[in-house]
Amino acid sequence: MRALIADDHSLVRRALRSLLKEYGHEVVGEAHNGLEAVEVARAIRPEVVLMDLSMPDMTSLTAIRLISAEMPEIKVIVLTASEDDEGVLEAVKFGASGYFNKNIESDEFFDLLEAVISGEPALPAKLAPRVLDEFAHVDDGGPPHEELTPRERDVLELMAEGITSDRDLAERLFVSENTVKYHLKNVFGKLHTRNRAQVVAYAFRYGLVGEEPSPPT
Repeated sequence: MRALIADDHSLVRRALRSLLKEYGHEVVGEAHNGLEAVEVARAIRPEVVLMDLSMPDMTSLTAIRLISAEMPEIKVIVLTASEDDEGVLEAVKFGASGYFNKNIESDEFFDLLEAVISGEPALPAKLAPRVLDEFAHVDDGGPPHEELTPRERDVLELMAEGITSDRDLAERLFVSENTVKYHLKNVFGKLHTRNRAQVVAYAFRYGLVGEEPSPPT
């Protein structure tokens, strides 16, 4: 995995760089503010950006929005020591694929990181129902998921069950991963969502999933 670390504290960047290298990942760049994070992401196109939620010069939320809009293939993961749910909510609304609390253990950090890289969202369950309220648009004809084709609905329902990686979706649907990506693109567009975390939030909002999973500890 090729990672960009964006944090305004040099000690945090060094610690993350060392930890990522220890687990066999490549750190291809660092940034100490939001503006630099966007510029470095444009230049090196990392697979993932690990971004502190609070940085100077350009806010992290603005940086997340720009990276997600210009380079949607890059997964942005928010790192924060704060319990500020509103900040995490805004980050996901602007395109973040996940949220990690800086207090988690290293093994859990890498388990969640690998999950996000494979296409699974990392989102506190208590926030999922609220995410949609920020970005979903419901027309007079009913909720947006009613516009989905039967196959797109299958994709949505599987994701609501927790099956979110391209490979696992392809296996369950007996189609290729490219076909899954095609259906996902349509699902994102029709539901006015930007990533899988928001699709899962949509599923919670409209009761397309049973019990919510326990939030990350």
